[in-house]
Amino acid sequence: MTEPIQSRPLLAARHIDASFASRDMHAGLRGLTRLFARPARRQVLFDVSAEVRAGECLAVIGASGSGKTTLTRIMLGLGAADSGEIAYRGEPVSHGSAGMRALRAESSIVFQDPYGSLDPRWTVERSVSEPLWLRRRALGYAFDEVGAKTVQALARVGLDPREFLNRYPCDLSGGQAQRVAIARAIVNEPKVILADEPMSAIDVAARVRILETLQSIVHGSGTGGGRGDRPALIVVSHDLGVVQHIADRILVLHDGRVEETGPTAQVLGSPRSDYTRRLIEAASL
Repeated sequence: MTEPIQSRPLLAARHIDASFASRDMHAGLRGLTRLFARPARRQVLFDVSAEVRAGECLAVIGASGSGKTTLTRIMLGLGAADSGEIAYRGEPVSHGSAGMRALRAESSIVFQDPYGSLDPRWTVERSVSEPLWLRRRALGYAFDEVGAKTVQALARVGLDPREFLNRYPCDLSGGQAQRVAIARAIVNEPKVILADEPMSAIDVAARVRILETLQSIVHGSGTGGGRGDRPALIVVSHDLGVVQHIADRILVLHDGRVEETGPTAQVLGSPRSDYTRRLIEAASL
């Protein structure tokens, strides 16, 4: 019997180890022989596994330096692991592979700083439509469909296209700019979305609307599609208030190792790890 698509991981990382070269600022003072020595490396991920399914939100949480961003960048093919494997739709993701090409074409990212991710010289219309223009032929869109999809994406994130299409980033509040960035990320209907600390640079009043926007995208509010048709969302966050409202499952990282993982209610309500309990207590102060 064929396994239902939503029960299979859409994107999976298995046994990931990763390290970075350690920089020695005093190397030049220790003799020329040091220049030819292999640089020391610092391991940042230790045998980490993670997965996310279509129509599901996985939250990756942990303190700064725990390896959250390193893991998620490797999962999206934007960084290299020392060992382990990434699979997308069951296909291995490696340099030049079909799995890598599919993942690159069907994924998008929402960055922490919306102003840094939007070109200040471009209007909202140009910024949001750019992913469609880059892949218009591959997606099979006619010229007029690009405009319609751009309008639709803005409407999905709660921005009136008539009011915002011709604005520039400098004309937007932080919350509006982040919603434009989200519209840009969803305009070509990706299968996987990575949101890396999407609310940390946003004022408290705007966070509720951003949260509602992300919830509607991953949980399909108003789309009418089945769970298997919805994108997978990976959220990197230290804000447990956000996580408890949007995540289906949580992965807790501590110093590059998985402390625990499981359904959100289980991890936050009955944590097995002392480290997770400390995170929850700190968030409650």
